[in-house]
Amino acid sequence: MSWHGPIVIAEAGVNHNGSVERACAMVRAAADCGVDLVKFQAFEANELASADCAAAAYQLANAGARDQRSMLKALELTLDDFAQIAAACRSADIGFLCTPFSAGMTEALVALGMEYIKVASGELTNHPALASFARFGLPVFLSTGMATLDEVRAAVAVLEENGAGPVTVLHCTSLYPCPIERVNLRAMVTMGEALGRPVGYSDHTLDDHVSVAATALGATVIEKHFTLDRNLPGPDHAASLEPEALARLVRRVRDTAMALGDGVKAPVPEEVETARLVRRSWHAARDLRAGSTIAAVDVVLKRPATSLPPSQSPVGRRLDAGVAVDAPLREEDFVPA
Repeated sequence: MSWHGPIVIAEAGVNHNGSVERACAMVRAAADCGVDLVKFQAFEANELASADCAAAAYQLANAGARDQRSMLKALELTLDDFAQIAAACRSADIGFLCTPFSAGMTEALVALGMEYIKVASGELTNHPALASFARFGLPVFLSTGMATLDEVRAAVAVLEENGAGPVTVLHCTSLYPCPIERVNLRAMVTMGEALGRPVGYSDHTLDDHVSVAATALGATVIEKHFTLDRNLPGPDHAASLEPEALARLVRRVRDTAMALGDGVKAPVPEEVETARLVRRSWHAARDLRAGSTIAAVDVVLKRPATSLPPSQSPVGRRLDAGVAVDAPLREEDFVPA
Protein backbone atom coordinates (compact mmCIF):
# COMPACT_ATOMS: atom_id res chain seq x y z
CA MET A 1 0.00 0.00 0.00
CA SER A 2 1.03 3.61 -0.27
CA TRP A 3 2.25 5.74 2.63
CA HIS A 4 -1.43 6.12 3.56
CA GLY A 5 -0.88 2.72 5.08
CA PRO A 6 -3.40 0.13 6.21
CA ILE A 7 -7.13 0.51 5.78
CA VAL A 8 -8.28 1.55 9.25
CA ILE A 9 -11.70 0.29 10.34
CA ALA A 10 -13.47 1.88 13.29
CA GLU A 11 -15.45 -0.99 14.76
CA ALA A 12 -18.60 0.62 16.11
CA GLY A 13 -20.04 -2.87 16.47
CA VAL A 14 -22.93 -2.76 18.92
CA ASN A 15 -21.60 0.23 20.87
CA HIS A 16 -24.62 2.23 19.69
CA ASN A 17 -26.58 0.30 22.35
CA GLY A 18 -29.51 -0.09 19.97
CA SER A 19 -29.83 3.63 19.17
CA VAL A 20 -29.64 4.65 15.51
CA GLU A 21 -29.07 8.24 16.64
CA ARG A 22 -25.99 7.19 18.59
CA ALA A 23 -24.88 5.07 15.63
CA CYS A 24 -25.01 8.09 13.33
CA ALA A 25 -23.11 10.16 15.89
CA MET A 26 -20.47 7.42 15.90
CA VAL A 27 -20.21 7.69 12.11
CA ARG A 28 -19.45 11.40 12.36
CA ALA A 29 -16.95 10.84 15.18
CA ALA A 30 -15.17 8.09 13.24
CA ALA A 31 -14.92 10.31 10.17
CA ASP A 32 -13.41 13.08 12.29
CA CYS A 33 -10.80 10.59 13.53
CA GLY A 34 -9.62 9.95 9.97
CA VAL A 35 -10.52 6.27 9.64
CA ASP A 36 -11.40 4.76 6.26
CA LEU A 37 -14.41 2.66 7.22
CA VAL A 38 -16.86 2.53 10.11
CA LYS A 39 -18.30 -0.90 10.81
CA PHE A 40 -21.43 -2.10 12.57
CA GLN A 41 -22.91 -5.54 13.22
CA ALA A 42 -26.12 -6.59 11.47
CA PHE A 43 -28.10 -9.47 12.95
CA GLU A 44 -31.47 -10.71 14.10
CA ALA A 45 -31.09 -12.01 17.64
CA ASN A 46 -33.67 -14.79 17.32
CA GLU A 47 -31.95 -16.09 14.19
CA LEU A 48 -28.44 -15.83 15.59
CA ALA A 49 -28.75 -17.34 19.07
CA SER A 50 -30.95 -19.99 20.65
CA ALA A 51 -32.97 -19.11 23.73
CA ASP A 52 -30.65 -21.01 26.06
CA CYS A 53 -27.32 -19.84 24.58
CA ALA A 54 -25.24 -18.65 27.52
CA ALA A 55 -23.39 -15.34 27.38
CA ALA A 56 -19.64 -15.42 26.83
CA ALA A 57 -17.48 -14.59 29.83
CA TYR A 58 -16.70 -11.06 28.59
CA GLN A 59 -20.40 -10.43 27.85
CA LEU A 60 -21.27 -11.42 31.40
CA ALA A 61 -18.42 -9.35 32.85
CA ASN A 62 -18.93 -6.24 30.70
CA ALA A 63 -22.70 -6.20 30.26
CA GLY A 64 -24.09 -8.43 32.99
CA ALA A 65 -25.69 -10.58 30.28
CA ARG A 66 -26.90 -14.03 31.28
CA ASP A 67 -27.85 -15.20 27.80
CA GLN A 68 -26.86 -14.02 24.35
CA ARG A 69 -30.30 -13.73 22.78
CA SER A 70 -31.71 -11.20 25.23
CA MET A 71 -28.47 -9.19 25.15
CA LEU A 72 -28.42 -9.16 21.34
CA LYS A 73 -32.11 -8.33 21.10
CA ALA A 74 -31.47 -5.02 22.88
CA LEU A 75 -28.66 -4.24 20.41
CA GLU A 76 -30.47 -4.92 17.14
CA LEU A 77 -30.75 -2.33 14.38
CA THR A 78 -33.29 -2.59 11.58
CA LEU A 79 -32.59 -2.31 7.87
CA ASP A 80 -34.22 1.13 7.99
CA ASP A 81 -31.71 2.03 10.70
CA PHE A 82 -28.86 0.83 8.50
CA ALA A 83 -30.20 2.94 5.64
CA GLN A 84 -29.88 5.99 7.90
CA ILE A 85 -26.37 4.93 8.92
CA ALA A 86 -25.32 4.42 5.29
CA ALA A 87 -26.64 7.90 4.47
CA ALA A 88 -24.68 9.32 7.40
CA CYS A 89 -21.55 7.61 6.04
CA ARG A 90 -22.05 9.17 2.61
CA SER A 91 -22.57 12.56 4.19
CA ALA A 92 -19.41 12.19 6.30
CA ASP A 93 -17.40 10.78 3.36
CA ILE A 94 -16.50 7.57 5.17
CA GLY A 95 -16.94 3.97 4.03
CA PHE A 96 -19.99 2.06 5.27
CA LEU A 97 -19.35 -1.49 6.51
CA CYS A 98 -21.21 -4.12 8.51
CA THR A 99 -20.49 -7.58 9.78
CA PRO A 100 -23.56 -9.46 8.55
CA PHE A 101 -24.88 -12.61 10.16
CA SER A 102 -27.26 -13.72 7.38
CA ALA A 103 -27.20 -13.81 3.58
CA GLY A 104 -30.52 -12.00 3.33
CA MET A 105 -29.30 -9.10 5.44
CA THR A 106 -26.05 -9.02 3.48
CA GLU A 107 -27.89 -8.44 0.21
CA ALA A 108 -29.73 -5.46 1.69
CA LEU A 109 -26.51 -4.01 3.10
CA VAL A 110 -24.69 -4.34 -0.22
CA ALA A 111 -27.60 -2.51 -1.83
CA LEU A 112 -27.01 0.30 0.68
CA GLY A 113 -23.45 0.74 -0.60
CA MET A 114 -21.36 -1.75 1.35
CA GLU A 115 -18.23 -2.48 -0.71
CA TYR A 116 -16.61 -5.16 1.48
CA ILE A 117 -17.81 -8.22 3.39
CA LYS A 118 -16.53 -8.50 6.96
CA VAL A 119 -16.73 -12.03 8.37
CA ALA A 120 -16.81 -12.29 12.15
CA SER A 121 -14.51 -14.70 13.94
CA GLY A 122 -17.50 -16.69 15.16
CA GLU A 123 -18.59 -17.33 11.56
CA LEU A 124 -15.21 -18.64 10.37
CA THR A 125 -16.29 -22.30 10.64
CA ASN A 126 -19.78 -21.61 9.25
CA HIS A 127 -19.01 -22.74 5.73
CA PRO A 128 -22.57 -22.37 4.38
CA ALA A 129 -22.55 -18.72 5.50
CA LEU A 130 -19.09 -18.19 4.01
CA ALA A 131 -20.29 -19.55 0.68
CA SER A 132 -23.29 -17.22 0.70
CA PHE A 133 -21.11 -14.20 1.57
CA ALA A 134 -18.64 -15.10 -1.18
CA ARG A 135 -21.26 -15.07 -3.92
CA PHE A 136 -21.52 -11.29 -3.73
CA GLY A 137 -18.03 -11.19 -5.26
CA LEU A 138 -16.83 -8.45 -2.90
CA PRO A 139 -13.45 -8.24 -1.14
CA VAL A 140 -13.57 -10.02 2.21
CA PHE A 141 -12.03 -9.19 5.59
CA LEU A 142 -11.91 -12.49 7.50
CA SER A 143 -11.42 -12.30 11.26
CA THR A 144 -9.72 -15.36 12.74
CA GLY A 145 -10.18 -15.21 16.51
CA MET A 146 -10.38 -18.65 18.19
CA ALA A 147 -9.17 -20.34 14.98
CA THR A 148 -6.34 -22.69 14.09
CA LEU A 149 -4.34 -22.18 10.93
CA ASP A 150 -6.06 -25.19 9.33
CA GLU A 151 -9.49 -23.69 10.10
CA VAL A 152 -8.42 -20.40 8.54
CA ARG A 153 -7.07 -22.19 5.48
CA ALA A 154 -10.38 -24.05 5.06
CA ALA A 155 -12.40 -20.83 5.42
CA VAL A 156 -10.29 -19.05 2.80
CA ALA A 157 -10.79 -22.00 0.44
CA VAL A 158 -14.58 -21.88 0.84
CA LEU A 159 -14.64 -18.15 0.19
CA GLU A 160 -12.48 -18.35 -2.91
CA GLU A 161 -14.19 -21.43 -4.34
CA ASN A 162 -17.50 -19.59 -4.17
CA GLY A 163 -16.39 -16.42 -5.94
CA ALA A 164 -15.28 -14.05 -3.18
CA GLY A 165 -13.13 -11.09 -4.09
CA PRO A 166 -9.64 -10.75 -2.56
CA VAL A 167 -9.53 -12.15 0.98
CA THR A 168 -7.60 -10.34 3.71
CA VAL A 169 -7.05 -12.46 6.81
CA LEU A 170 -7.24 -10.56 10.12
CA HIS A 171 -5.42 -11.95 13.12
CA CYS A 172 -7.20 -11.35 16.41
CA THR A 173 -7.72 -12.82 19.84
CA SER A 174 -11.37 -13.06 20.87
CA LEU A 175 -10.95 -11.58 24.33
CA TYR A 176 -12.50 -8.21 25.23
CA PRO A 177 -10.18 -6.65 26.26
CA CYS A 178 -7.26 -8.77 25.12
CA PRO A 179 -4.28 -8.91 27.50
CA ILE A 180 -0.97 -8.11 25.83
CA GLU A 181 0.40 -11.57 26.58
CA ARG A 182 -2.47 -13.12 24.59
CA VAL A 183 -1.96 -11.10 21.39
CA ASN A 184 0.57 -13.40 19.64
CA LEU A 185 1.08 -10.89 16.83
CA ARG A 186 3.59 -13.11 15.06
CA ALA A 187 0.64 -15.36 14.14
CA MET A 188 -0.40 -12.64 11.70
CA VAL A 189 2.92 -13.01 9.88
CA THR A 190 2.61 -16.81 10.01
CA MET A 191 -0.81 -16.66 8.33
CA GLY A 192 0.44 -14.37 5.61
CA GLU A 193 3.35 -16.66 4.81
CA ALA A 194 1.29 -19.86 4.98
CA LEU A 195 -1.72 -18.61 3.02
CA GLY A 196 -0.11 -16.18 0.60
CA ARG A 197 -2.84 -13.66 1.34
CA PRO A 198 -2.79 -10.09 2.67
CA VAL A 199 -3.07 -9.93 6.44
CA GLY A 200 -4.32 -7.46 9.00
CA TYR A 201 -5.06 -7.15 12.67
CA SER A 202 -8.29 -6.76 14.60
CA ASP A 203 -7.16 -5.11 17.82
CA HIS A 204 -8.95 -5.84 21.09
CA THR A 205 -6.22 -4.50 23.37
CA LEU A 206 -6.72 -1.38 25.48
CA ASP A 207 -4.19 0.87 23.73
CA ASP A 208 -2.88 1.49 20.22
CA HIS A 209 0.70 0.24 20.30
CA VAL A 210 -0.13 -3.28 19.08
CA SER A 211 -1.86 -1.78 16.03
CA VAL A 212 1.31 0.23 15.40
CA ALA A 213 3.40 -2.94 15.69
CA ALA A 214 1.03 -4.78 13.35
CA THR A 215 1.47 -2.00 10.80
CA ALA A 216 5.24 -2.38 11.03
CA LEU A 217 4.85 -6.14 10.48
CA GLY A 218 2.90 -5.62 7.28
CA ALA A 219 -0.78 -5.35 8.24
CA THR A 220 -2.85 -4.02 5.36
CA VAL A 221 -5.96 -3.60 7.54
CA ILE A 222 -6.27 -2.42 11.14
CA GLU A 223 -9.60 -2.76 12.93
CA LYS A 224 -10.21 -1.17 16.32
CA HIS A 225 -13.33 -1.05 18.50
CA PHE A 226 -14.42 2.44 19.40
CA THR A 227 -17.12 4.05 21.48
CA LEU A 228 -18.32 7.52 22.32
CA ASP A 229 -18.03 6.70 26.03
CA ARG A 230 -16.21 3.73 27.58
CA ASN A 231 -18.41 4.01 30.67
CA LEU A 232 -21.62 3.14 28.81
CA PRO A 233 -23.22 -0.23 29.57
CA GLY A 234 -22.70 -2.96 26.98
CA PRO A 235 -20.42 -5.86 26.09
CA ASP A 236 -17.76 -4.01 24.06
CA HIS A 237 -17.41 -0.49 25.49
CA ALA A 238 -14.72 -1.48 27.99
CA ALA A 239 -12.49 -2.83 25.20
CA SER A 240 -12.98 0.20 22.93
CA LEU A 241 -11.21 3.50 22.33
CA GLU A 242 -12.95 6.84 22.69
CA PRO A 243 -12.64 9.26 19.73
CA GLU A 244 -9.55 11.13 20.93
CA ALA A 245 -7.66 7.87 21.40
CA LEU A 246 -8.92 6.51 18.07
CA ALA A 247 -7.66 9.64 16.28
CA ARG A 248 -4.25 9.12 17.91
CA LEU A 249 -4.20 5.51 16.72
CA VAL A 250 -4.90 6.64 13.16
CA ARG A 251 -2.06 9.18 13.30
CA ARG A 252 0.38 6.64 14.72
CA VAL A 253 -0.55 3.96 12.21
CA ARG A 254 -0.24 6.42 9.31
CA ASP A 255 3.12 7.69 10.63
CA THR A 256 4.37 4.13 10.98
CA ALA A 257 3.32 3.26 7.43
CA MET A 258 5.04 6.38 6.13
CA ALA A 259 8.19 5.60 8.11
CA LEU A 260 8.40 2.13 6.56
CA GLY A 261 9.09 3.71 3.16
CA ASP A 262 9.94 1.69 0.06
CA GLY A 263 12.78 -0.37 1.55
CA VAL A 264 15.42 0.89 -0.88
CA LYS A 265 18.60 1.85 0.99
CA ALA A 266 19.63 5.17 -0.50
CA PRO A 267 20.05 8.73 0.77
CA VAL A 268 17.00 10.93 0.62
CA PRO A 269 17.55 14.13 -1.39
CA GLU A 270 17.90 16.25 1.74
CA GLU A 271 20.82 14.06 2.91
CA VAL A 272 23.02 14.74 -0.12
CA GLU A 273 24.22 18.16 1.03
CA THR A 274 24.67 16.88 4.59
CA ALA A 275 26.83 14.04 3.30
CA ARG A 276 29.06 16.55 1.47
CA LEU A 277 29.58 18.48 4.69
CA VAL A 278 30.09 15.65 7.22
CA ARG A 279 32.03 13.13 5.16
CA ARG A 280 35.80 13.54 4.61
CA SER A 281 38.05 13.90 1.61
CA TRP A 282 41.81 14.36 1.06
CA HIS A 283 43.25 17.78 2.00
CA ALA A 284 46.78 19.19 2.13
CA ALA A 285 48.39 18.85 5.56
CA ARG A 286 50.88 21.67 4.67
CA ASP A 287 51.74 23.89 1.73
CA LEU A 288 52.65 21.65 -1.23
CA ARG A 289 54.77 22.75 -4.22
CA ALA A 290 54.03 22.00 -7.85
CA GLY A 291 56.04 18.99 -9.08
CA SER A 292 56.33 17.38 -5.62
CA THR A 293 55.34 13.77 -5.05
CA ILE A 294 52.79 13.30 -2.29
CA ALA A 295 53.96 11.48 0.83
CA ALA A 296 51.69 10.19 3.60
CA VAL A 297 52.64 13.11 5.86
CA ASP A 298 51.57 15.61 3.21
CA VAL A 299 47.86 14.81 3.29
CA VAL A 300 45.04 14.38 5.76
CA LEU A 301 41.36 13.34 5.63
CA LYS A 302 39.08 16.22 6.64
CA ARG A 303 35.62 17.55 6.10
CA PRO A 304 34.06 18.53 3.72
CA ALA A 305 33.90 15.81 1.08
CA THR A 306 34.61 18.15 -1.85
CA SER A 307 37.74 16.48 -3.24
CA LEU A 308 39.27 13.02 -3.62
CA PRO A 309 37.33 10.48 -1.53
CA PRO A 310 39.10 8.42 1.16
CA SER A 311 39.11 5.39 -1.15
CA GLN A 312 41.39 7.24 -3.66
CA SER A 313 44.66 7.86 -1.82
CA PRO A 314 46.86 10.60 -3.43
CA VAL A 315 50.07 9.20 -1.88
CA GLY A 316 52.72 8.61 -4.58
CA ARG A 317 51.12 10.94 -7.11
CA ARG A 318 52.89 14.07 -8.47
CA LEU A 319 51.33 17.51 -8.24
CA ASP A 320 50.86 19.56 -11.38
CA ALA A 321 50.09 22.71 -9.34
CA GLY A 322 50.82 23.94 -5.85
CA VAL A 323 48.24 23.38 -3.12
CA ALA A 324 47.93 25.50 0.03
CA VAL A 325 47.64 23.98 3.48
CA ASP A 326 44.11 22.73 4.30
CA ALA A 327 42.98 23.01 0.67
CA PRO A 328 41.18 20.04 -0.87
CA LEU A 329 43.11 17.87 -3.30
CA ARG A 330 41.26 17.61 -6.61
CA GLU A 331 41.96 15.37 -9.57
CA GLU A 332 42.98 18.36 -11.68
CA ASP A 333 45.79 19.18 -9.21
CA PHE A 334 47.81 16.14 -10.32
CA VAL A 335 49.93 15.29 -13.32
CA PRO A 336 47.82 12.98 -15.49
CA ALA A 337 48.83 9.34 -15.19
